[in-house]
Amino acid sequence: MTIAGLPTLGSGAKAYLRPIQFVDSPVGLDGQVDRLAGGLSWFAAYELIVRDGGVRVVEAQLPVADFAESVSALPDRLGEHVAAVRSRITAPRAPLALGNRVIRFDQPQAAGILNVTPDSFSDGGAHLKDPARAAASGVAMAAAGAALIDVGGESTRPGADTVWEGDEIARVVPVIERLSAAGTAVSIDTRKAGVMEAALAAGAHMINDVAALLWDDRALEVAAKAGCPVVLMHSPDPKAGPHGEYRYVDAAVEVYDWLEDRIEAVVAGGVARERILIDPGIGFGKTIQINLQLINALAMFQGLGCPLMLGVSRKRMIGALSGEAPATQRLPGSIALALRGVDLGAQILRVHDVAETVQALRVWRGMRDAAMMPRL
Repeated sequence: MTIAGLPTLGSGAKAYLRPIQFVDSPVGLDGQVDRLAGGLSWFAAYELIVRDGGVRVVEAQLPVADFAESVSALPDRLGEHVAAVRSRITAPRAPLALGNRVIRFDQPQAAGILNVTPDSFSDGGAHLKDPARAAASGVAMAAAGAALIDVGGESTRPGADTVWEGDEIARVVPVIERLSAAGTAVSIDTRKAGVMEAALAAGAHMINDVAALLWDDRALEVAAKAGCPVVLMHSPDPKAGPHGEYRYVDAAVEVYDWLEDRIEAVVAGGVARERILIDPGIGFGKTIQINLQLINALAMFQGLGCPLMLGVSRKRMIGALSGEAPATQRLPGSIALALRGVDLGAQILRVHDVAETVQALRVWRGMRDAAMMPRL
């Protein structure tokens, strides 16, 4: 097979790969399917996208079985790039050591959301001013199967006020100290360097920054010095806040490019690439339609070679698609999006409802295991 109608490409042309045609099992399909990021999903083809001058000039489906022959039609530079992207898509993700715990990515994991805020959109005020109760809730989520607990002291909902650094530290540190003492893996959800430092000193193991280390000028330095894993989330204008407006032309490609550039900048700043996770930022400066496009394109982001965190739990888009259901009544929609995400390779689901999500993941894993068994 060759790529039909390949146009003359400029020096600035760029190629992308999106895994498509997913199959239940690789059994009996040697050489016909690739494995997604060392996980439990396999697929039989790639969508090749080539953009030149800001527009898509090539969209072709390349079967895995004929991949090498197909890309041979591309100019050498693009062909080499496409081969490298394929290698990143299929390569297993390195495990993360978080304190005494190790998170492996051969199957999807859940991260429990623990907000110590008065105004978070779903659970604001539930744990404010009671660090012992908050920590107990985090320990319970870990016992229910959460691989780590993501602690935040500042709401990132649209219109939320910026919290003074000292107040944010006072909210999260007592909780993190208790969770760490209990042996729980903890990430700190913050965009402020001072909060990162205080949280890491209190026992946090990872930084989860909705601003991708761009809101605070010292954030990258802190992350590099700590040597800890860091989640880089996309938003249109992190300096202005996570919900800045932006008009997308080709959302999946634009978010991919932004994350790719940010990964390279963070690596240049001293953070090891294998310590970086990415998050496409569902719900942050994006319309419902754009959010849905990004979720359907999730597998493409595996081309960046980093573990993928997906945060769709109780998001507003679920309410908009289900008669404006309030945040506390969005569990079914959250599970639906979560399972779509793991089908497409999401390695960590950031969720409010840990027990329910872990149960869904275990059933999902059971179906994957059954597909690998000999047919009766």
